[in-house]
Amino acid sequence: MAAPKPDRFDQAAVAPTPHAGHRRGEATAWPAIAAAMLCGVAVSMNIGKLPIALPAMRADLGLSLVAAGWLAAMFNTIAMAGGVFAGILADRSGALRFCVGAMIASGAGALVAIAVPGEGALLASRAIEGVGFIAVAVAAPALVSAAATSSQRRLALAIWSCYMPSGIALGMLLAPPLLAVAGWRALWTVAFCFTVAAMALLVAQRRRYDGAPASGGATFADVGAALRKPAAWLLAVTLACFAVQLFAIVTWLPTFLREQRGVDATTAAALTAFAIAIGMPGNLVGGKLVQRGGHRGRIVAASMLGCVLCSVGILSAALPDGLRYALCLALSLVGGIVPAAVISSSAVLADKPQQVSTLQGLYMQASNVGQFAGALAVAWAVSAAGGAWSAALWVTVPAGLVGAGAALALARRQLHSHRPTGA
Repeated sequence: MAAPKPDRFDQAAVAPTPHAGHRRGEATAWPAIAAAMLCGVAVSMNIGKLPIALPAMRADLGLSLVAAGWLAAMFNTIAMAGGVFAGILADRSGALRFCVGAMIASGAGALVAIAVPGEGALLASRAIEGVGFIAVAVAAPALVSAAATSSQRRLALAIWSCYMPSGIALGMLLAPPLLAVAGWRALWTVAFCFTVAAMALLVAQRRRYDGAPASGGATFADVGAALRKPAAWLLAVTLACFAVQLFAIVTWLPTFLREQRGVDATTAAALTAFAIAIGMPGNLVGGKLVQRGGHRGRIVAASMLGCVLCSVGILSAALPDGLRYALCLALSLVGGIVPAAVISSSAVLADKPQQVSTLQGLYMQASNVGQFAGALAVAWAVSAAGGAWSAALWVTVPAGLVGAGAALALARRQLHSHRPTGA
């Protein structure tokens, strides 16, 4: 069988990317990539730890419902408002410096929550953690790119895309036993220690990131050129639509399990964590597909349509619960191809290293808009239908079709463009 031909978008499959840097001809520095990955896992734990711990925190600190809502929405709000801006700052100030500063901020946020009692301090700590999260999310991919060879850069970025599901799942799994033994502050302390350890490993690998943007490396022309690429915006739309589908399901899965099926909190947390974590193999599959020269737009479109079919089964009351949960896993697995394909695209779309974080900021902002909008839209649809969860199909199906349409538009650009950016 003949080897698949790389599409126009992925010219890097047959030639080094324009910014291969000092890694051309050298081995990929996998320990350095692992260090950057652990930083992403550490800051993502801050997302997973809160939903399970929130009832205990409300009881301990007397938090109002409004405060609890702000705690839950803080990360999305910060990422929606500042994803692109954070990416620009990372490209301007230097990826390694920005990432280390982000880890310091994330750790400081945890310390504030542990040491200072009260609603105001907890909200402030959550905001600081949110800033740290978005900063790592946009800066670390530039470090991963610098540590990888040109031939393995897209695969390395696809592996990086596993950081969020693994971190969220880890936070959710650690929460029940730590809450039972020592309370929510023990969970925050573990997250703080993980953050410090990951930052230490990152600093220890600093020489491996020599090809990453340094302070003052990006110009506003670089930023503008990155944001003028139509392919980047089409990819951002697909990622936002995938986030609507995934988070419309997993955000409300614990509530459904506890209120509709009487599942205890620990089991609900474990089932939800597994549904999120199963997306990691999908991330790796997506990375392998684009690494081998697959058409990125077609890959994403097929994945989005698969998610639509899964969501129809998940929200169908006619199916048994076991099958519906299996479809939750399938949605996360198949859908995991999307973030890997989108995030790894910066290896091709970026004309130079100084554009990587800007593109990642765009993708992160789009993803969080989808997460926020998906959760709210499902809540509204289900409430308007008198509690019928099947009404969520009015959210997930249109989102999936729009995302597939954007991916197919990208595929058409890939087939007709003779430029490696696909723009």
